[in-house]
Amino acid sequence: MMIYRTSFFLGIFFPAFNLFAHHSFSATFNGDVITELEGVVTEVRWRNPHITFELKTMDSNGEEVFWEMESHSLSIMRRMDLAEPIIGVGDNIRVAGNPARRDDLRSIFAQNILLPSGEEWVFRFGASPTDLRWSDRLVGTNDKWFATEGEIFEPERGIFRVWSTALSSGGGSLRGRNYPLTESAQAAVARFDPAGGSILANCAPKGMPYLMTQPYPMEFIEQTDRILLRIEEYDSVRTIYMADALPAEGPPPSLLGYSVGHWENDTLVVHTSRVNYPYFNESGVPQSEATEFVEYISASDDASRLDYKIVVTDPNTFSEPVVLQKFWVWLSGVSVEPYNCLVGD
Repeated sequence: MMIYRTSFFLGIFFPAFNLFAHHSFSATFNGDVITELEGVVTEVRWRNPHITFELKTMDSNGEEVFWEMESHSLSIMRRMDLAEPIIGVGDNIRVAGNPARRDDLRSIFAQNILLPSGEEWVFRFGASPTDLRWSDRLVGTNDKWFATEGEIFEPERGIFRVWSTALSSGGGSLRGRNYPLTESAQAAVARFDPAGGSILANCAPKGMPYLMTQPYPMEFIEQTDRILLRIEEYDSVRTIYMADALPAEGPPPSLLGYSVGHWENDTLVVHTSRVNYPYFNESGVPQSEATEFVEYISASDDASRLDYKIVVTDPNTFSEPVVLQKFWVWLSGVSVEPYNCLVGD
């Protein structure tokens, strides 16, 4: 078995990865370094929020060394047509990836894996044969992630179907740049420690509006007096009360807040308040309970695409409203699967 080697590099497609991180990648792993290993798989955990496996290698003294390997979620693997584990206990594989920043952790975020079959698994979004390190055969596909438009089926259903994130033309990302932060918000961002765990940790449910950045399937369901939005990540469900059938009393503040919707022609407009989630995004931009959101949600005429715009107002965080946009596409055969987030053994 080969002793590990390390090299420095630039240019891995990290912006797309950061969109899907459950804990902060940059705080945990060194994105400027690639470590290469060869060894035998001793354990596989194929699950959310990250698939992990253990690799047994040998050091220069002939002693066994065990490494913990990590990659994307099971949900993301499904979108890459890798729904079933393609590595197993006893397999001899090669791995290249980003090592943990802490010297006392033998942990790597896998970017490339050479399988016993001679095929290679590349974990980067937008991967192509040019990203292969050892093989000329690429496992899996990125076609669903980079769909430019959805399929056409029963357009009369409008928004009430399952929608999938697409990364084409940047449309799958709900993030902005140079937010108009107040002085207190700037100070909070400067103090933010992404390695500190807290609410951004694995299996800690996300709140609004951060939840809407998630890349997993989601489905709008029409009921008599409300609309449900089922989101695969953390098995989340948002309830949107329609304005003509509001409950007698609004609920107390919560991670997802209190949402009231109405139709403006074919656009669903949703007003959300009473959110007590402390972060606006994964970068530590704070959020106060004074924040309010207005979302504009509409399907294209053929219902192949869902356009989304959110206007965020929080006088404690932003000096002016923030407007963000993204879109989803409709792909046949996609469903909202149980997330079943698990951490540890």
